[in-house]
Amino acid sequence: MNFLFYFFILISFLVAGWRQLTWIPVAGVQEPLTALTATIITTAGDAVQLAIGLVGVMALFLGLMKVAEEGGLLKLAARGIRPLLIRLFPEVPADHPAMGAMVMNMAANLLGLGNAATPFGIKAMQELETLNPEPGTATDAMALFLAINTSSITLLPTGVIALRAAAGSTNAAGILPTTLCATIFSTATAIICAKLLARLWKRKIPPKSPEKLCPKETGAPTPLAEPNDDLSWWKSMTIIGGLVAMIPLMVIYGQSLSGWIVPGLMVSMLTFGIWRGVPVYEAFVNGARDGFQVAIKIIPYLVAIMVAIGMLRGSGVMEIVTSNIGNFTAALGMPAEALPMAILRPLSGSGAYGILAATINNPAIGPDSYTGYLVSTLQGSTETTFYVMAVYFGAVQIKKVRHTLAAGLLADLAGVIGAIVACKIFLQL
Repeated sequence: MNFLFYFFILISFLVAGWRQLTWIPVAGVQEPLTALTATIITTAGDAVQLAIGLVGVMALFLGLMKVAEEGGLLKLAARGIRPLLIRLFPEVPADHPAMGAMVMNMAANLLGLGNAATPFGIKAMQELETLNPEPGTATDAMALFLAINTSSITLLPTGVIALRAAAGSTNAAGILPTTLCATIFSTATAIICAKLLARLWKRKIPPKSPEKLCPKETGAPTPLAEPNDDLSWWKSMTIIGGLVAMIPLMVIYGQSLSGWIVPGLMVSMLTFGIWRGVPVYEAFVNGARDGFQVAIKIIPYLVAIMVAIGMLRGSGVMEIVTSNIGNFTAALGMPAEALPMAILRPLSGSGAYGILAATINNPAIGPDSYTGYLVSTLQGSTETTFYVMAVYFGAVQIKKVRHTLAAGLLADLAGVIGAIVACKIFLQL
């Protein structure tokens, strides 16, 4: 991450400097270095505003998660899915709080609730840090979890559907099947790549043995569960099968159900807490307090990554890249108009969202063209890898990311390929 951060800033400075030396003054247009300076200052301020904007969301969902945790909901959820997760995360104890947090994070991503997924993901990362024998260095479990998080299977990309509807799409929810296919492919790629790359980036310090961990070390409220405390494999597969069976429901009724998700989540979690005898108000406040502290802690990491990415855009590096390879990618199914989205999506969520809005509102393209479907699918099926790394790893002060970035970017590439194939197939049906 140190090299990448320096490289982004250096290449941006060199390109802007070259453009400054060859600059021909134009009335009303800033000089390249002046524009770059303004971009640096603006993006630094935007990073702080983004972090402050996250305070409320993180406080809300971490408060709800605290209620669920004290009521035992996360443990119950983990019992159902952990036969699968313990195969993916063998170094994490079966009833460790990280399991429950990862379940909630993946469920939120499944429903397209990016704002809800972030607090759960940070909570999971903090719990995984309790198992880290080498603080400051990402573990295999952290790398795999982040790779899955950046490519999570998405049933309902609510934000993209709303934007398409506002742009006048005749089938705003038409990206549901393309998004689902693209994210299944990218998630499978993330898991495979993270597992393979972990063998190349072996840690010198072995992970703590789950069998030797005591409740104090894991942060678990109860001793580790006995092996027979898990649901049977077939019961877990039945639960997962039930979730998969919801896919047609989401495809058909996803747009009308989207408004029910967040209020329904709040009511259901608080109702569960009341039923389990949890003092829901006190528990919510305690969890919200943690969310506030975490949001403040990640500000320096957001400033660093957003300034570096803003410099790439402000210096013209992004424009140079897209203009030179656009003809080549068009032959592969990636039109030049969609290329900026594919490049910028792993780097800047807000920037990619702006490109999506500009593209589908362009009268020459529109939301229901192939390019409109492709950029919409890319926005709904891939994640801002660098942002997620900055936020999640920043919350636990991870500086050595090991193979995390490589796995995340390979998953992003798989998502782009999956989106192209899915759009070509579904638009021909």
